[in-house]
Amino acid sequence: MGLRVGLLHYTAPPVAGGVEVVLGQQARLMADAGHRVRIIVGRGGSTDPRIEVVRVPLADSRNPTILTARAALDRGHVPPILTTLVAALAVDLRRAVADLDVLVAHNVCGLHFNLPLTAALHELAAEQGGPPLVAWQHDLAWTSAQYSQHLRPGYPWDLLRDPWPRTTYVAVSEARQKEQMRLSGLSLERVRVVPNGVDVSRILGLRPATQQIVESLGLPGPKPVLLVPARVTRRKNLELAIRVVAELRRLGDDPLLIITGPTDPHDPAASEYLGRLQALALAVGVADAVHFLAVDRGRSTSQRVVSDLYRIADALLLPSHDEGFGLPILEAAICRLPVICADIASLHELAGNDATYFDPGADPSAVAALIRARLANEPASRLADRVRREYGWPAIYATRIEPLLREVAGQG
Repeated sequence: MGLRVGLLHYTAPPVAGGVEVVLGQQARLMADAGHRVRIIVGRGGSTDPRIEVVRVPLADSRNPTILTARAALDRGHVPPILTTLVAALAVDLRRAVADLDVLVAHNVCGLHFNLPLTAALHELAAEQGGPPLVAWQHDLAWTSAQYSQHLRPGYPWDLLRDPWPRTTYVAVSEARQKEQMRLSGLSLERVRVVPNGVDVSRILGLRPATQQIVESLGLPGPKPVLLVPARVTRRKNLELAIRVVAELRRLGDDPLLIITGPTDPHDPAASEYLGRLQALALAVGVADAVHFLAVDRGRSTSQRVVSDLYRIADALLLPSHDEGFGLPILEAAICRLPVICADIASLHELAGNDATYFDPGADPSAVAALIRARLANEPASRLADRVRREYGWPAIYATRIEPLLREVAGQG
């Protein structure tokens, strides 16, 4: 059953900002999961028709009246208008959150950019009738040297460091978690860590067709992802690639081999060769890890999709017995993809000392060892793999955000 979830911040997309990007992505993921999502902001909104937007003008940190109050507060003076602003915001917030199961406030409980909003939200948190609150802390004014001159002991500044009632705290990193605990005295159990994520498809610029392929292959997931942008033809020595995948699995890896091309249209025995390769993959136990992309999809793989796959893969694997030129070497290089290839003259001519070579007749275990060693010495590859696995938004949402929402709403 879907929840009614509110997301509160000063602004929302299309207003630019890191927190705004995170809020927008979270809203879409929550809507994808079947929740009814409401963004409550002073400025901005949403381009997703599934997401409701409620604008509370005084929630905007750039609202002129709020800026006037903030100027006084930044000098250490509590302006008389503060009480009026807090009361007005409390009325608007009660109306905006009345039917919610959970309210998630991004940075409102930790930063001083709109202290009237912080104070009004604190009033709601203390009331038994409102939704439980999640204080999502990206930044903390009290632990930042940049903001220290704007803070004073007492109300309303103490609201930014004292623990709130009926509130679950979330920090976006372990570093912020420790800061929040030192600041407020909260225990480790009271401050969860939910990192921000990355939209892998957007960063890589994946086309919709590629995204469908990526999802069908279960990516991000298996590693290493080995790309063979070649036709299914004998001189490409694809038997070796399949046996290498089997060796990698035997060593404890979870490899994926993507062969992009169709069978050779000029070879009458091409279908028979494909059948032998598929039988080999089955015999050595890696049929689930070997994907003949064009064959499986029943059509040639476009160059645009292949270009996307260069950015997804962990390494280019070219086990060919013979190549007239070796264009994939150049394409992989442009994408900064590690090249692991047969030690034949044409490929050596292109890659020089910047590829990892093996004899095309080598034992598969030796090639598997070379691949593992090369990728182990590629810090960028290691980091990219960890980011895809641990910081992709779908994984963060499924393992951290959704369980948190259910728990806070009393459905955990």
